[in-house]
Amino acid sequence: MATAAANILDSAKPAEPALKRTMGLRSVVLLGLAYMCPIIVLGTFGVIAAASHGATAMSYTAATIAMLFTAGSYGRMAVLHPEAGSAYTYVGKTISRKLGFLVGWAVLLDYMFLPMVVWLIGASYLSAQFPAVPIWAWVLGFIVLTTGINIVGLSVADKVNFALMSFQAVVIVVFVALSIRSVLGGTGAATLVTADPFIGQGSSLSAVVAGGAIAAYSFLGFDAVTTLSEETKNPKKTMPRAILLIAAVGGLIFIAVSYFTQLVHPGGAFIDESSAAYEIAAQIGGNLFTSVFIAGLCFGQFTSGIATQASASRLLYVMGRDGVLPKKFFGRLSAKFDTPVPSILLVAAVGLIAMFLDVATSTSFVNFGAFTSFTLVNVCVIVAYAKADAETRREYFSGGVLRNILLPILGALFCLYLLVHLDVHALVLGLSWLVIGVVILAVLTKGFRHDPPEYTHD
Repeated sequence: MATAAANILDSAKPAEPALKRTMGLRSVVLLGLAYMCPIIVLGTFGVIAAASHGATAMSYTAATIAMLFTAGSYGRMAVLHPEAGSAYTYVGKTISRKLGFLVGWAVLLDYMFLPMVVWLIGASYLSAQFPAVPIWAWVLGFIVLTTGINIVGLSVADKVNFALMSFQAVVIVVFVALSIRSVLGGTGAATLVTADPFIGQGSSLSAVVAGGAIAAYSFLGFDAVTTLSEETKNPKKTMPRAILLIAAVGGLIFIAVSYFTQLVHPGGAFIDESSAAYEIAAQIGGNLFTSVFIAGLCFGQFTSGIATQASASRLLYVMGRDGVLPKKFFGRLSAKFDTPVPSILLVAAVGLIAMFLDVATSTSFVNFGAFTSFTLVNVCVIVAYAKADAETRREYFSGGVLRNILLPILGALFCLYLLVHLDVHALVLGLSWLVIGVVILAVLTKGFRHDPPEYTHD
């Protein structure tokens, strides 16, 4: 009787808010591509062309191959641990919970500040087009819209992403078509088939690698969709496919667009590297297309803002749910929307800092955590493979030593190279942030004597 009564009381309790599995393969891929913002290849074209001496397509090819190694590692870990949390979860469950916390803390710096950078870049484009409107007003508009969409939930964000990504795709296709028309008309290389975008003008291996290091920044975000594993249908199957598709499709877009853009303007000399694509857009399409081009860039930043804010809030939620961040604030979901509203609002509040920064300063806040997590996720695959018994290897580790040892080593070495070659401001800020994380970890673990707390599924 007592047991029956307890069961009746339990069934009468309202269900606790939980992340809902609403996303399929298409939704996850679109959100990942939105995070990466494919049109950014045009925004950074001039910088990479200058660094690689006109071998932009080769720099993107090198970056794509290297990032596919890391994408494979993320896919492998997503199968082993189909939970939200990304590198924080993978490192914590595979190597050490203490190291997992530090990786989560490091990548939190990027996840928290990347939405701010995205909103600031979008606001800068609009401010240049409409100088009468102050930049802070555009920043505030981006924050309010994306925050509202993310609070309502990913099902709404998915529909918005699909519409705006479609427009972004149209702008990219038109840009490439106009570039082809311009080249066939005798501009630039005056031919569509040439190795110049791959070999450049006086380029070298070191120049291509330098350009590839910058190009790798365009891939930041293919990993972020792993924070949505608990909102994805059949994540063990969907997530690995999505991660590889995001990296591969994004890479192909980057290579193709940079190839045709480089045909219009061979070499790496520009009046202004940061606005090179804007000048090329005006050259190939006139004022009307330039306006459309600016709209495409702004829509790209808007969709990227939705994705970056969603990912950051999920990481905060998982760390709060575990108890390594204050659970009463971060570990809560909205009873109405089943979304981590407090975390979403915190990311929005951090984004307000963009009103007082410029793009150059704000970008120094990101990348340290990303390349730290990329490196250690590759290491996770190696460690997990080494620990696995024969049956586990047959079930989860197809490909043997090549896929589970050699490729992750290559991915880890490339990401480590990018990490140590970051801008000095990024390294100082990242290491300072990491020191704060070590202090917090010492408090959580009572002087490193215990593991940090961890959420366990019922």
